Amino acid sequence: MTAPTAFKVLTPQQWADFERERVFRGAPVDIADGYIHLSTAEQLEATLAKYFAGQSHLMIAEVDLASLGDSVRWEPARGGDLFPHVYAELPMEAVIGLQKRDQ
Repeated sequence: MTAPTAFKVLTPQQWADFERERVFRGAPVDIADGYIHLSTAEQLEATLAKYFAGQSHLMIAEVDLASLGDSVRWEPARGGDLFPHVYAELPMEAVIGLQKRDQ
C-alpha cells in the first residue's frame, strides 16, 4: 500500500509546538501507541469526525510519505482499513501542505 501523502490532524497547541521544535514527537495517543497516526485523504473526514468532533482551529498537515522512508508502515486499524503509521519523529521538512479546519 502506498500513497504519496497522508495527513496529521493537530490541535493548535500541538501545531505551535511543532513549529517551534521543527519536529513532532506525537500526540498523547501517538505516544501511547508507539507511532504517529496519519490518515489518507480518503480516511481524513472519518478521523476528524471520530476523534476531533467539536474541536476548532485544527491544523491539518499534509505529509510527504516518501520523505519518511521505512519509518512508514501500513497497518490495519479502524474497520480493517490500512492506515499509515510513522515509527519515528515527524520532521517539519516532511510537511508539504497545511490547512486550518474549524469544525
